[in-house]
Amino acid sequence: MQREITSWHSPALNTEMPIVSYGHYGFALLLVPTAAADFLEYERFRMIESLSPLIEAGKLKVFSVNSMNKESWLHPDMAGEHRAIRHNQFNAYIYNEVIPFIRNNTSADTYIYVSGASFGALHSMNLFLKRPDIINGAISMSGVYDLSEYTKGYWDEQVYYNSPIHYVPNLTDSYYLDKIKASHHIHIYTGSGDYEDPEANRRFSQVLWDKGIWHDLDIWGPDIKHDWPTWRQMLPYIIDTKF
Repeated sequence: MQREITSWHSPALNTEMPIVSYGHYGFALLLVPTAAADFLEYERFRMIESLSPLIEAGKLKVFSVNSMNKESWLHPDMAGEHRAIRHNQFNAYIYNEVIPFIRNNTSADTYIYVSGASFGALHSMNLFLKRPDIINGAISMSGVYDLSEYTKGYWDEQVYYNSPIHYVPNLTDSYYLDKIKASHHIHIYTGSGDYEDPEANRRFSQVLWDKGIWHDLDIWGPDIKHDWPTWRQMLPYIIDTKF
């Protein structure tokens, strides 16, 4: 499998940001790490190994970036407004730097989907919902879609605008709403076992249905825990059967 690592000094984040890619052809899948992890997390936890038959068959090309959570919502001492600023800088990095990089390394008409597990599930869904003009869909695993669960009580306009369960009910801009509705790939998966929150997924699913947004909700059983074996099973299954 072709594996390439590159990096650049991000104007949005004012720091060096590495990115890794796997494969040659297919649609592009951008992986957003869990919690405070880095761009090689999905490789270390054998997700890339689990996806390798699909990657080597040319179904998809995978990209993975660093998270910035430890410099935003998971920072123990940073003021809430500064955490929100850093979060928005990360969004800008994805939209204005990573998406063009992916297009330059695939093609101008390649479909780009974003995926993540746990905190990465929220980020993935949020990144898609805010810019469905440049991202074509999302695969979110074991997520919650209420950013306030991570903000330690802090709330402001920027938390609202990055918390899908809050802003989607009020989304009225037909340009963005129509593009979201046009996606055939909004996948929300979770287990019902230890540390999973299936009710959070059901609540968010209802928010989407109330806006007329088709999506794929799948809640697996009580033996399915909030852990890497679950996600190594889920993501290849979704890619293989839904795409």
